[in-house]
Amino acid sequence: MTKYEIMFIVKSTLEEAEIKKTAEELKKLVSNKKSKVIDMNEMGRKKLAYPINKELSGFYYVMTVETDHETIKEFDRKVSINENVLRHLIIKLESE
Repeated sequence: MTKYEIMFIVKSTLEEAEIKKTAEELKKLVSNKKSKVIDMNEMGRKKLAYPINKELSGFYYVMTVETDHETIKEFDRKVSINENVLRHLIIKLESE
């Protein structure tokens, strides 16, 4: 198992319940498998450096997970087609 850090930005124009639902769905994508979500931080609403799809701000989330490469590939595929997510970034953390 490898540790990854996943950051994603959810549209801020959604209702608060829909934002939380989207974040939970993305968390479940990783935790449904043999994986483990170590930490999930809600960074809150932040102004974007530049407009993305006419959005000026977004809700930032950072997740630290321990999983395999196949789960990360599936997460990447599903989050890419999710219309509520503006951007996402997956970083492989160095082993200790």
